[in-house]
Amino acid sequence: MNDNIIETKALTVYYGRQRGIEAVDLRVNRGEIFGFLGPNGAGKTTLQRVLMDVIRPTAGSATIFGLDCQRQGVEIRQQIGYLPGELSLYPNMNAAAFLRMLASLRERKVDPAFRQQLCERLQLDPSRKIKAYSRGNKQKIGIVAAFMGKPDLLVLDEPTSGLDPIMQQVVLALVQETKADGRSVFFSSHNLPEVQAVCDRVGIIREGKLIETNRVETLTEQQFKRIQISFREVPSLDAFNLDGVRETKRDGLRVTLEISNDMNAVMKIAVQYGIEDIETLPVTLEEIFLSFYAEIPRGNGDA
Repeated sequence: MNDNIIETKALTVYYGRQRGIEAVDLRVNRGEIFGFLGPNGAGKTTLQRVLMDVIRPTAGSATIFGLDCQRQGVEIRQQIGYLPGELSLYPNMNAAAFLRMLASLRERKVDPAFRQQLCERLQLDPSRKIKAYSRGNKQKIGIVAAFMGKPDLLVLDEPTSGLDPIMQQVVLALVQETKADGRSVFFSSHNLPEVQAVCDRVGIIREGKLIETNRVETLTEQQFKRIQISFREVPSLDAFNLDGVRETKRDGLRVTLEISNDMNAVMKIAVQYGIEDIETLPVTLEEIFLSFYAEIPRGNGDA
């Protein structure tokens, strides 16, 4: 069985002369949670819309479960739970009726008890008309709709948008339970701490091009190290003025450095001032993400 749940090859979308995505080669493995990161206009939603066959690519290909997203889209979507970033619902429908209607369209039977359990966990009362719900409660309807069929793949665009912190944690728990069942999740999010908390791997897209794909722990370890050194003597202000080294904080005899290369050179200088203690400080995914965007000129953006 192919371990690539999602695969794109040289996937390119242009809206007239405006770039959407360009030559994206991406693979999402079976049973993993994959985070897709990028600012507004980078191309995240464009790629998801190609996967769901909402739009057609200019060039390249996209497959899910080994099936072509454009030629076999109907078959693919029977096995997917999808939560779009711009959720559009039927305002005059009762939420429970709306969910039952969606369930009736799926070939795989939806367990009503599981659907009810999802509503209870999300504190959603489905008895009201959709137009009466707040934005957060409408988001909950979309989440129930995506998860209730226990699909083999979940494609989620900003799933915790509009939710309070408690409900955000409920959604992340549902994502982790999906992985525990051996199923896969592909989601984009602006909330980088939540991505770091649940994702196995992430892809970073910039101006339509996929610039990095890696495991979360690898990214946070390989880009730079952050250390705090306590000295016996105060180092001179330019002591660590080296390529690939940045002093970010100085508090008396304690100096915090971010080091992307040449740790040996840093240590040779540090011992001259007498090292009392060295502490390695954590680097967050958010900081790594921002480092990929540092000093990048702004492009035309996603259409």
